[in-house]
Amino acid sequence: MRKAFLVLTLLIVPFAARTGAQTGWKTTLAERLPLLGHRNWILIADSAYPLQTSPGVETIETNADQIDVVRYVLQQIDSSIHVRPEIFMDAELPFVPDQDAPGASEYRRQIAEVLRGYKVDSELHDKLIAEMGQAGQTFRVLVLKTNLTVPYTSVFIRLNCKYWPTDAENRMRARMAAAKP
Repeated sequence: MRKAFLVLTLLIVPFAARTGAQTGWKTTLAERLPLLGHRNWILIADSAYPLQTSPGVETIETNADQIDVVRYVLQQIDSSIHVRPEIFMDAELPFVPDQDAPGASEYRRQIAEVLRGYKVDSELHDKLIAEMGQAGQTFRVLVLKTNLTVPYTSVFIRLNCKYWPTDAENRMRARMAAAKP
């Protein structure tokens, strides 16, 4: 009986650990998202994204497919009452060829499908990493590392206020400037 329990434990523990890692990031996202607001970031990164040392940057290994993580994160943001996504991707991605990075074209096709309907801005990868480090000095940045092994595929999401759109902010600032003596 004891041997059967040991064998069963050896079979179940690796599966449970893998499943836990794949769902633990969802629990963390569910805990953090209500606390995050405008100027916070969520980054869904490939597996080689660097571990940053800025105090506000939290990195979690998801051990999950990047497309699935992006889709899930956007669903959670879209379901929130307080934040909306502003999405940035690496400007290098369109220039990554399949012969150097197998799967790059398929990734571009899949991510375009997931991000259809969202405005996506492109910036150089190094500039976006620097922004993450800078933001992490004052604000929280949640980095979700995935198992993707194609370079320049990170999806950077800057959170903004859902119930106060940018055009309303601009109109208010214009009124404030006009009211100054």
